[in-house]
Amino acid sequence: MVVSKMPQTTMQLWQAWKDERDVEAKKQLIEQYLPLVDYVTNRMAIGLPKTVSKDDLSSNGVMGLIDAIEKFDYCRGNQFETYASWRIRGAIIDGLRQGDWVPRSVREKAKKVEEAYQVLEQKYMRSVTDSEISSYLNISEKDFTTMLQEIAVTTICSLEDPIREEESETRLSLLVDEKAKNPDYKVHEFYLKESLVQGIKKLTEKERIVISLFYYEELSLSEIADVMSLSPSRISQLHSKAILRLRGALAKHKDQLLQH
Repeated sequence: MVVSKMPQTTMQLWQAWKDERDVEAKKQLIEQYLPLVDYVTNRMAIGLPKTVSKDDLSSNGVMGLIDAIEKFDYCRGNQFETYASWRIRGAIIDGLRQGDWVPRSVREKAKKVEEAYQVLEQKYMRSVTDSEISSYLNISEKDFTTMLQEIAVTTICSLEDPIREEESETRLSLLVDEKAKNPDYKVHEFYLKESLVQGIKKLTEKERIVISLFYYEELSLSEIADVMSLSPSRISQLHSKAILRLRGALAKHKDQLLQH
């Protein structure tokens, strides 16, 4: 008589994998959390060029999930889904970087707009208008809108870039995960948070709503468009401008972040 094994709980699977190195338990954990890869992939795929394969994003995401399962310490009582999401995002971003998916000309345009926001908002100490940015760049507002559409893809992962190349901690994680503390980061973490707070204060009301809904409520850009009764392209523009403003606010601390 063959006695079938009773289904294991998630905690039992973690114990079997971490304490006994049970490979079958690891496989079951991967299968259990695969929907998390789909969720993160679908969110990050929004706004990326059609040339970027969603299957490639998913493949990188799965590698991130496996890495998360390898490194997660279930004994600490932390939420695995949160930890794994960062690892999955990080793996997808690494894959995008290696694929060099953004043309240099688009990166240069993004840099120019970012610098324009940095210079003008430091000068006026307020949120600058599209007209002021256009004037600074010596282009029409229509051309500026077109430029925003072109560089939108460069802003999707901006706040999820790691502070250090070899680390998984990101600028956004410093805002949303208060438990992610590292003594080595204390000094520049303080200045980074202050810079982000000041940068967020300079966003327009609509830009703040988009950032909040996208990064904190985890809505997609299309869902945000429905909530705000705006077109997806308009939401994409608001997201791009918000990220470029924030990147401008962070620019003066960039060297400090890389030195420590």
